[in-house]
Amino acid sequence: MPLAVPPPPPLLLLLLCSGLAGQTLFQSPEEGWQLYTSAQAPDGKCICTAVIPAQSTCSRDGRSRELRQLMEKVQNVSQSMEVLELRTYRDLQYVRSMETLMRSLDARLRAADGSLSAKSFQELKDRMTELLPLSSVLEQYKADTRTIVHLREEVRNLSGSLATIQEEMGAYGYEDLQQRVMALEARLHACAQKLGCGKLTGVSNPITIRAMGSRFGSWMTDTMAPSADSRVWYMDGYYKGRRVLEFRTLGDFIKGQNFIQHLLPQPWAGTGHVVYNGSLFYNKYQSNVVVKYHFRSRSVLVQRSLPGAGYNNTFPYSWGGFSDMDFMVDESGLWAVYTTNQNAGNIVVSRLDPHTLEVVRSWDTGYPKRSAGEAFMICGVLYVTNSHLAGAKVYFAYFTNTSSYEYTDVPFHNQYSHISMLDYNPRERALYTWNNGHQVLYNVTLFHVISTAGDP
Repeated sequence: MPLAVPPPPPLLLLLLCSGLAGQTLFQSPEEGWQLYTSAQAPDGKCICTAVIPAQSTCSRDGRSRELRQLMEKVQNVSQSMEVLELRTYRDLQYVRSMETLMRSLDARLRAADGSLSAKSFQELKDRMTELLPLSSVLEQYKADTRTIVHLREEVRNLSGSLATIQEEMGAYGYEDLQQRVMALEARLHACAQKLGCGKLTGVSNPITIRAMGSRFGSWMTDTMAPSADSRVWYMDGYYKGRRVLEFRTLGDFIKGQNFIQHLLPQPWAGTGHVVYNGSLFYNKYQSNVVVKYHFRSRSVLVQRSLPGAGYNNTFPYSWGGFSDMDFMVDESGLWAVYTTNQNAGNIVVSRLDPHTLEVVRSWDTGYPKRSAGEAFMICGVLYVTNSHLAGAKVYFAYFTNTSSYEYTDVPFHNQYSHISMLDYNPRERALYTWNNGHQVLYNVTLFHVISTAGDP
């Protein structure tokens, strides 16, 4: 695995990046690192071609696996040696006590000189009975001897394997190599963070985080929080709910511990909520009002009607559930996805000012909302699935920067057959979903075209 390579000669470098850049919590066992190039241009720009993984190189590398297996064998040998040592010490004490008894019997037999009374004979017989377990102890010694021969051979094989791996890896020790790999991974994560936006080309297999709650709901993290802040918010149900659970970390969410409760002053409708910069944005029940609720102050900072937006199951996604209004956050900010009578039921995408909730700009995508399973924003592009049921795929993409669209065919494995919430998190480059009572994550693959010359 090279630490650096020269940048390719063309002015355009094609770069493929996927997964949870900069994160290691959400892991998919099927995916691993694929490193093509990693370098730094003279002007300090990051140049790399990589598939960012859900697991680290150290856990996937073949030599690393061999070393771990060898370490496990060494541990097993050590444990076997400890057992043998304890058993040998115990048996040795027993043999020593039997040695004293045998000497006593030998002395009495010699003193008897061929004649024994009935009483003396019975005493000797009783003493001989005490020697009977000695036979099994000696048999155990024989078995332990065979075990020691086996362990000696195992140690010889381990030594040979370690020597082979050391030759293949070179002069560096395993810990040194691991540190070098970790440093490389950090560079690649930093590189991926600098890449910014790209076009969706793939969605990974689902990663089930937890099964909790009813069939419908939403869960999310703050897209604007620093990486050290891994709080999770959980909202069960799709209408008239007011209870929001805030878990301290993803690990706490998985275990169902260390959480606080927020009671919203106004109930929600749908599952299209989003947490952005410390506030929850949601649709007020039985209205087209957007509410901004601040978690720290436990208060509503602002609320505003979304002009013309349908509500109360007028223009929901195909699964219903009062999903008329869907709020999203991507790399460029806060968005609202909805529809109006004026737009004949087609999806409208609006950029919102997160402070005032005013509409900055709107686009009519031309895609009927009732035909959409769910939708999410990545880099100013609205991606729409064609169903909320099994067999769904990402079918439609609308580009707000060019006001154009295209039909796509990105496979999307709907494991639990009923998605009622789907949102992209730009901080983690992952899709959060609520799938039939399961909280699920997907890594995404983004295709980048990065100019390496003439950039400002």
